[in-house]
Amino acid sequence: MAQALYRKWRSQTFDEVVGQEHVVRTLTSALAQGRIAHAYLFAGPRGTGKTTMARLLAKAVNCLAEDGPKPCNQCAVCQALNEGRLLDLIEIDGASNRGIDEVRTLREQVNFSPNVARYKVYIIDEVHMLTPEAFNALLKTLEEPPAHVIFVLATTEVHKLPPTIISRCQRFDFRRIPLDLIVGRLRFIADAEGIKADQDALELIARSATGSMRDAISLLDQLSSYGSDSITRELVQAMLGAVSVEPLADLLDDVVQGDLKGALGLVAQLVDQGLDPRQLTAELLDYVRDLLQVKAGNPPSLTAAGAQTEARMRAQAEALRVEDLLRLSRLLTQASLEIKGNILPQLPLELALTEAIVKPEAAPAPAQSVQPAQQPKPAPRPAPAPAATPRQEPKPQPAPQEPQPVAAQPRREQPAAASAPAAAPASTAPAGEGIVDLDAVHHRWDEFVENLRTRTPRTLALSVQALLRSGAPLRVEGDVVVVGFPSEFHRHKANENAAKALAEKALAEALGVAHCAIRGVVVSPQELKAAEAARAGKKYAAPPKPTPNAAVSEATDPVIQYATNDLGAVAKPIAPEKPSSVEEETP
Repeated sequence: MAQALYRKWRSQTFDEVVGQEHVVRTLTSALAQGRIAHAYLFAGPRGTGKTTMARLLAKAVNCLAEDGPKPCNQCAVCQALNEGRLLDLIEIDGASNRGIDEVRTLREQVNFSPNVARYKVYIIDEVHMLTPEAFNALLKTLEEPPAHVIFVLATTEVHKLPPTIISRCQRFDFRRIPLDLIVGRLRFIADAEGIKADQDALELIARSATGSMRDAISLLDQLSSYGSDSITRELVQAMLGAVSVEPLADLLDDVVQGDLKGALGLVAQLVDQGLDPRQLTAELLDYVRDLLQVKAGNPPSLTAAGAQTEARMRAQAEALRVEDLLRLSRLLTQASLEIKGNILPQLPLELALTEAIVKPEAAPAPAQSVQPAQQPKPAPRPAPAPAATPRQEPKPQPAPQEPQPVAAQPRREQPAAASAPAAAPASTAPAGEGIVDLDAVHHRWDEFVENLRTRTPRTLALSVQALLRSGAPLRVEGDVVVVGFPSEFHRHKANENAAKALAEKALAEALGVAHCAIRGVVVSPQELKAAEAARAGKKYAAPPKPTPNAAVSEATDPVIQYATNDLGAVAKPIAPEKPSSVEEETP
């Protein structure tokens, strides 16, 4: 039986390890100084060399060579380990030996001396699969093992290990192997094995491995058995179900040009050809990521991006904004999450492309440009606009509002003295100074408060709506609307930055001005009722202040009327009480 390439070409010395120089340097330096720890923890993604490094460490600490680098691969211990017959190297699969009974057996075995080597090395792979009871049983042995025992724990999910285990080990974090190093290793193995492979095919293999050397070598081994004379890029794409660069570039051209028909048609064509929608979405997301790199001024990392492809990508990056690329990346990321389990796997991708092309966030722009013409800024004396809501139609005109504050009177006299048509001030006001009129505030106040519930964030908008319903506009000072509130609590809440900014923006849009400020003040209940009446176009009659010790009028008091008319009581005026003092009582 032929040996797999990833096992055949496993690194046999520290110099052959690829992409983990920081681990190699630390371990070789410690070995040279004789500073060997009793427990090591190797953590990192799959296929990055954790088990290989553990084997090299076991071979180096037991190498019998007197001089030269270790391991030498020449002595009896090194050869026995390479051939898999060294009894002092014990490899344990943590996934299948995860219980407390297996750990108890391990604790009994560590007390026995090595058979041939200097140290007994226990390599526990996928150690995060052990149960909590097994970790607790291993804890003491891992902290103080016999002098002839070394533990090497390997895991891909270090966050699942108890902190008590991690703190008793020397931890080494393995990194994903860079793309160029994987390509170089694949080229070395292909040349040594006599495998003909194109350079762009090796780059695509390395890219699909996502930093895992073992995955890359396994894919090369699989492609070498395909029966083809040479491994080409097309062969790799057919094996992986990957997409070439041209369809991806065509899809981005459709997005740039806003061609929804072409984009959806191309997706349907690729899916009909047997392409996996999830793979297509991943490839397109990777292409957009490369466009973002190009937009930032970096060279594209796309595999085999020739001069023509790179020029095409640069043209697309120039046509798209950074915001467009970010939005498209988010849409494709969300689509990749929704594809799994979807009845129509290609539907999330089609929806993402549709939303990217249609760009719904640009739709409100025409409405904003038309809004000043449809709802002009109200003049001091014009009739209500035709687009007024039914709530505002019963109002006659703001002219007969008698309880108008003094601050708004000069604004009312200016249009009357000018005797100009009513349409002239309305046409110039939105583009003018942004000064607010109190009549306009009264006219739009109910609509403005009601529309706050449509604002975002919704929680803040509802809170501001409740606050403004408890107050009423008092007067206008330039472009500042002074709002009266019944208490200091309401005033403080209304003047907070977030609430104030949301209310000011909504009021400015309701009035049709560029800017409008709101300032809250505390007023008495009578002043608040007067302001509410002025806003509603009514007069407010303040209740008369009661006179101390005044006689009660039986014509106005309902209680006295009921007592005299229904119960037959006789009403008598209440005589004023004489002031009692010490001087009056003394004769």
